[in-house]
Amino acid sequence: MMSNTHEQEGIAPHIAAHYSDWAWRAMLAEVNLSPKPGLVDRYNSGAHRDMALEDFYRSADAIRLWLPRFVEMGACSAGLPESAVLTAIRPIGMACEAAMFRATYGVNTHKGSIFSLGLLCTAAGRLSQQKKRVTPEALCRLAAGFCEGIVARELAQHNAGQTAGQRLYMQLGLTGARGEAEAGFPLVRDHALPHYQALKAQGVDPELALLDTLLVLMARNGDTNVASRGGADGLRWLQQRAIALLRQGGIRHAGDLPALAEFDKACIARHLSPGGSADLLIVTWFLAEISTVNSQTLSSTSFSWRNSDDCFKR
Repeated sequence: MMSNTHEQEGIAPHIAAHYSDWAWRAMLAEVNLSPKPGLVDRYNSGAHRDMALEDFYRSADAIRLWLPRFVEMGACSAGLPESAVLTAIRPIGMACEAAMFRATYGVNTHKGSIFSLGLLCTAAGRLSQQKKRVTPEALCRLAAGFCEGIVARELAQHNAGQTAGQRLYMQLGLTGARGEAEAGFPLVRDHALPHYQALKAQGVDPELALLDTLLVLMARNGDTNVASRGGADGLRWLQQRAIALLRQGGIRHAGDLPALAEFDKACIARHLSPGGSADLLIVTWFLAEISTVNSQTLSSTSFSWRNSDDCFKR
């Protein structure tokens, strides 16, 4: 815990609201995107029998109330080493997860997104407090700093395979959301985000561009959600199917959507849902929107917390 002997400035409420609102919009953009192979969307519940579109709406609304806290804690903890920030925000993440489960009556709709968006909102708060530009590159770098060593601590060491993530790490070497965050979201930063931005710059409809970007993620991601349902064979099948669609031209026009709908049917038949890739698509959309904002203007206003300990008591 930080010392309470010095005043600690916090960011203005409108800045916290700005970043948290885009994070909430990112969750809605993903779930409304249709059709998505194996995933809940406006057309069906994909490979899921325990959740529907309305569950995701309720979940996103519950999470929305907690997202500003991540931004605020990022500002409050701006004086802490990056490696100490994950511990500082963990109670917020746990409370946010509890709110999600209450809203969905126990269904896990957005646990992965709480982790990734929580990190990125925290990073946005830290950068804003430090009067630095909030860019996708800076956000990803900070997320990596926050998560340094998380794979070793939570997957590699003392791993008795108690959780699905630990079992998949032991069996297949998949690091899931933890590994992606610790590496600074390379699948998003190096592949999905530039792909999505390039398609939009070419005039491709944003929704079609996002669907095509989902295929890019599915083709490359070692998705633990898929592996937990279908093992290594299921993951390989899904990746190869996504690669094949991309090689055929991807999803650039409305006429390409029937092929995606067929992929959806095949995923449902195999009970495969690329939830990890969906989480990364949320990150992609969030970073794409953030990249269009002049964050230096947003960071021009600040206010003071009464003292630094208030950050941890609110």
